[in-house]
Amino acid sequence: MNKGLLIVISAPSGGGKGSILKEMFSKDANLVLSVSATTRSPRPGEEHGRHYYFISRDEFQKQIGNGEMLEYTEYCGNFYGTPRAPVEAWLEEGKDVVLEIEVDGGAQIKKKMPDCVSVFILPPSMQVLEKRLRGRGTEEEAMVQERLKTACQELSHVKDYDYVVFNDRLEDAVADVQAILQAEKLKYYRNTNSIERVLKDAETF
Repeated sequence: MNKGLLIVISAPSGGGKGSILKEMFSKDANLVLSVSATTRSPRPGEEHGRHYYFISRDEFQKQIGNGEMLEYTEYCGNFYGTPRAPVEAWLEEGKDVVLEIEVDGGAQIKKKMPDCVSVFILPPSMQVLEKRLRGRGTEEEAMVQERLKTACQELSHVKDYDYVVFNDRLEDAVADVQAILQAEKLKYYRNTNSIERVLKDAETF
């Protein structure tokens, strides 16, 4: 059994990565979403262990010190991070694990696990991104402006990712990400065991 793919998905707030991933998970039972830990308070409807692991700032920093976080970053005054143990266990089981994380966390993953597959989701334009953020109708104007400012900073990291997917039409963006993952699974170094079996069989002819 081949080891699973570790997939880093990043996008500015409003970029649509949540919608893309929702479609992908509905189509691929082997895809697993890593649950992040955070120090922020739960929002209405969010459950501990399902949406996030909600922990205190002190506990988060303790886990960092113990090497229990695969990556972490601070965003809008709160820590976010990926617990190491479940991710490594899923990969060994052959599951493809998605990390839906910010650019700082993505850079940390690239350093620690360079064979990961990193994908940046881009909006077709900043005007579309602003329209999407305002369309939510859930945030004050100051927060919308803060998210747009942060988005501009995040876009400068696009060059650090393996792939870029433009999210104009949802179905096209989903198909693009699926194509990326399929191509990655066919790379030589990810299939050495299967290749060796075929080569051994060939020796008997």
